[in-house]
Amino acid sequence: MSVSLDRQASVAPFIHVPAESLAAPGAQPPMQVIRRNGAVSKFDAGKISIAMTKAFLAVEGHGAAASRRIHEIVEHLTAEVVGALARRMGEGRTFHIEDVQDQVELALMRSEHHKVARAYVLYREQRTRQRAEQEAAKWVKPSSGPMLHVTLANGTKVPSIPRVSR
Repeated sequence: MSVSLDRQASVAPFIHVPAESLAAPGAQPPMQVIRRNGAVSKFDAGKISIAMTKAFLAVEGHGAAASRRIHEIVEHLTAEVVGALARRMGEGRTFHIEDVQDQVELALMRSEHHKVARAYVLYREQRTRQRAEQEAAKWVKPSSGPMLHVTLANGTKVPSIPRVSR
């Protein structure tokens, strides 16, 4: 058997092999997240890190963005959240986005980052209200005449359902 070390030899073609195909036989499928719109997407722990980093920055200011301490805390908490999700998921390895956010909230509180947890919870609540308003706006057709509004229990005013004309 001879081996040629000639640099003029032809170069082997590049073959792209998906990472999933390199998994050991019997390995579990990747984790997936059910989004609010019902779509299923691959789980990305990086999104958890980004959300927690934004919560820390909201509390500690944007100067903390370069803080090694913040990055280490976020890395540790992200690992905790991923571990908690892995323990809780069923055989389908799929969970809802709300479950992910609940685990982030719990991890922040358990690690005694209460101000950050509060900022995270308040941001979630704000986004929930925004999504509800956007959804309500989809169903309301602009009217040329006066419009009735209903005041909900939480104090927000929403347009009433227009009366059907004969």
